[in-house]
Amino acid sequence: MADIQEYKCPNCGGKLTFDSSAQKMVCPYCDSEIDVEALKDYDNGLDQFTQQDQMNWETPGQVWQESETEGMRVYVCKSCGGQIIGDANLGATSCPYCGNPVVLMGQFAGDLKPDVIIPFQLDKEAAKKAYLNHLEGKKLLPKMFKDQNHIDEIKGVYVPFWLFEGDGQGAAQFEGTQIRTWTDTRNAYTETSYFDLRRAGDVHFENIPADASSSMPDDLMESIEPFDASKAVPFQTAYLSGYLADKYDVESDQNSERVNERVKNSIMDALASTTGGYSSITLKNGCVNLNNAKVKYALFPVWLLSTTYQGKNYLFCMNGQTGKMVGDLPTDNGKLWKYRIMWTAIIAVIIFAIWFFMFR
Repeated sequence: MADIQEYKCPNCGGKLTFDSSAQKMVCPYCDSEIDVEALKDYDNGLDQFTQQDQMNWETPGQVWQESETEGMRVYVCKSCGGQIIGDANLGATSCPYCGNPVVLMGQFAGDLKPDVIIPFQLDKEAAKKAYLNHLEGKKLLPKMFKDQNHIDEIKGVYVPFWLFEGDGQGAAQFEGTQIRTWTDTRNAYTETSYFDLRRAGDVHFENIPADASSSMPDDLMESIEPFDASKAVPFQTAYLSGYLADKYDVESDQNSERVNERVKNSIMDALASTTGGYSSITLKNGCVNLNNAKVKYALFPVWLLSTTYQGKNYLFCMNGQTGKMVGDLPTDNGKLWKYRIMWTAIIAVIIFAIWFFMFR
């Protein structure tokens, strides 16, 4: 038995039925009458808005030359599992993420070679200054943390990122409404008109970042963004001299779903912004096709500062390009309770004052 095609009214979305006397499709809800041929053309026009998304990315394929990896070594943290890359003179060191000792695993080889790198713009002294500035003005910070706390270690680390870029073609169908209200001597009236809106356009995307390291805490990494990827330069091993580099362990295709959602939402928002003059706009259908969609492998500069207070490790991150510093700080519980008591008393006084003037 063949499936029966259901047609919806383009004006209100109601189910259309064929009226044999009028020889037209009729909507029982808004009384619209539509020619069958016109409805056929309408349905054909919807095809471009109801297609499946075509969002495939060309992954990077640049590889290391043997001469480039000759003096590079891989170190692994036995505590958090993080893998970092350094030169042969690095020797014994500690993990820049958790502070535990790391051990030499062997000579670095294989994996993809970065396409671009943002060189460090700020040095270690700038990181120390930014850390001290980060402590200023924190009223709930324990006094001993600021006076006696010392920086255990400062390391410059290149963090791996995937950068997505491409050309997106989007098509979207929206439902727009216009609401008109009026009154007479007896009643108030509301009239809602529905409109079928179709938009299509092209958008170019570049340098959409996605963290390629599971070792770097995502909340800290997102907090020190953005990096200015337009300042990235072609990768050369010389930029790694004196710094560490985190080894990527999150493949680009593991981030593609999140990036695709971000790209599609951006295109749909851009198309929706062209539908002004309506009381409301609702997306009904939309699809996106990508062309020249490529992924680049990049290294971004980050200063990691590790400190210890009362047996607990605290990690701070500074954007090695912009100087933005973030990190969790301990709280003095004694100060916290004093502030809570103080604000409770202030609120109580305000409530009493309001009550007094209202009911005296």
